[in-house]
Amino acid sequence: MIMSKTHIEQPLKLGGSHRWGYFFLGMLTALLVFALGVGAMWGYVYWFDGKPLAIFQTNTTPEEAIIDQALMDEAWQIIFQDFFGDIPPEKERTYGAIKGSVQALGDPYTFFIEPEPAVREKERLEGKFGGIGAYLQLDEEGRVRLFPMVDRPAARAGIRKNDILLAVDDTTIATPADLEQVTGLIRGQVGTTVKLTVQRGAETLVFQIERSEIELPSVSWQSLNEAPTIGYFRIERFSSLTAKEFDQGLSELNERGANQGFIIDLRGNPGGLVNAAVDVASRFLDGDVVLIEKHADGSQKIYEAQPGVAIPSETPVVLLVDEHSASAAEILAGALQDRGRAMLIGQKTYGKGSIQRIHRLSDGSALHVTFAKWFTPKDRAIDGQGLVPDIVVDPSPDVDAFLAKALELLRTNSP
Repeated sequence: MIMSKTHIEQPLKLGGSHRWGYFFLGMLTALLVFALGVGAMWGYVYWFDGKPLAIFQTNTTPEEAIIDQALMDEAWQIIFQDFFGDIPPEKERTYGAIKGSVQALGDPYTFFIEPEPAVREKERLEGKFGGIGAYLQLDEEGRVRLFPMVDRPAARAGIRKNDILLAVDDTTIATPADLEQVTGLIRGQVGTTVKLTVQRGAETLVFQIERSEIELPSVSWQSLNEAPTIGYFRIERFSSLTAKEFDQGLSELNERGANQGFIIDLRGNPGGLVNAAVDVASRFLDGDVVLIEKHADGSQKIYEAQPGVAIPSETPVVLLVDEHSASAAEILAGALQDRGRAMLIGQKTYGKGSIQRIHRLSDGSALHVTFAKWFTPKDRAIDGQGLVPDIVVDPSPDVDAFLAKALELLRTNSP
């Protein structure tokens, strides 16, 4: 049996000679309500307390706005009548209208996201969770070994590298252990306490650790076996902890004597916080310009390095970049390249040089809006251009050609 559309979409049928009178009376009433609504909206949008609302002022006149709304209503009336399928709820149609309008701007970094994805995005951007700050690793016997992060709750409580986890609260850890399950036992609400029972040599120790908000580490470092006097940093992203972690790594590498040259690996780094990139640049640059931020209204903001350096100017530095090095990674690379402080090796960078503000809307959705663009100290545009390395290197499946070239240069002290 063929079913008609739901009854609420069907016209009301009136019988008798009064049918047309009711119809015309209803039409006049609807038109009057529509006109009053448009007039009230125009008054609200364009005037408030006797003054025009500049934030809403556009090139659209009230008459054009009425026509546009009528056109929208006309289109949706046709869809309601003819569409073969389910009509989405009004809120979903509103989201679709916003997305379509924003896409008309032609900027891939200005976009709208709905409430649930907006929450997940916020968590990713913050990179935080309630935990103790320790890596978990299975050894050959299937036991969980702990590796505390620098200056996180686990390390402050006394957990040491290679402690073997025996129990979390009252739950004994099986062998072989399920790392995902153990991680779930350790993580929890910030401010709550978790009890860890660990084995250290012949001792069994118990630690009460208060969970705190943990931000994932962004920097790792090491001295290279093939060049023990060269320090190597890998910066995964730029977060609020990046400069502090970089300083920690620099201190350790100095103690090992791995400070005769440095390799900063920015490959695959998608960016992050602007200030974090400027802070790291300050470890190499003694004041002056790191970044020029140009705004839509024609104004600009200059970011400068802090006076003094952590790495002497005579120490050679090489940066590794590729097509995935973007945003804040390009800020650091562009600043050190323009200022003659480091040589770039690898592939042309991504070219993401615009800045977005994230506006949280009333229903939990979010709107990303591009409001400025970045330029290097020599006023080179990053957005859509990228940075061309001083030495272009093609990747190799057999060897890390980027790293090999960097070591070749540093051994001759040429940078």
